[in-house]
Amino acid sequence: MNIGEAARRSELPPKTIRYYEEIGLVTPARDTNGYRAFSESDVHRLVFLGRARALGFTIEDCRALMALWADSQRASADVRRIATDHLARIEAKIADLRAMQHTLSHLVSACAGDDRPDCPILQTLEHPG
Repeated sequence: MNIGEAARRSELPPKTIRYYEEIGLVTPARDTNGYRAFSESDVHRLVFLGRARALGFTIEDCRALMALWADSQRASADVRRIATDHLARIEAKIADLRAMQHTLSHLVSACAGDDRPDCPILQTLEHPG
C-alpha cells in the first residue's frame, strides 16, 4: 500500500511516517517506481509507534520498545523499566507544573489588576526570590 493508505490506516500524517522512516523506525519496501510500499506489518508498527508517542514515550524509548516487542525472548522487566522511567519523568513534569501553577496563582491573586503601575508579577519576574 502507498503512504497515503498507510497514513489513513495508522492515523499518522505522511510527514510523520516519512520521519519515522528517515530515523529507521520503519523501513517500507520500495516499488519498482521508487514509491514506498507499506506492508501490513509496517502499518502495525506505525500504529504501535503512534500509541507509544501518544503516551509521550521518546523516540529512543519507542526504538527500545519496538526492539523488545520484536524479541520473543524479551524480559517484561525490560519493558517495565522503560515505562517506569517514563512515568517518573511524567510525574516530575507534573510536580514542576503544579509548582508553577501555585506560584503564578499566588502572583495573579496578589496583582490588583487596576490602573496603577504596581504589579507583583512584573516585580517577581524582575527580582525573583
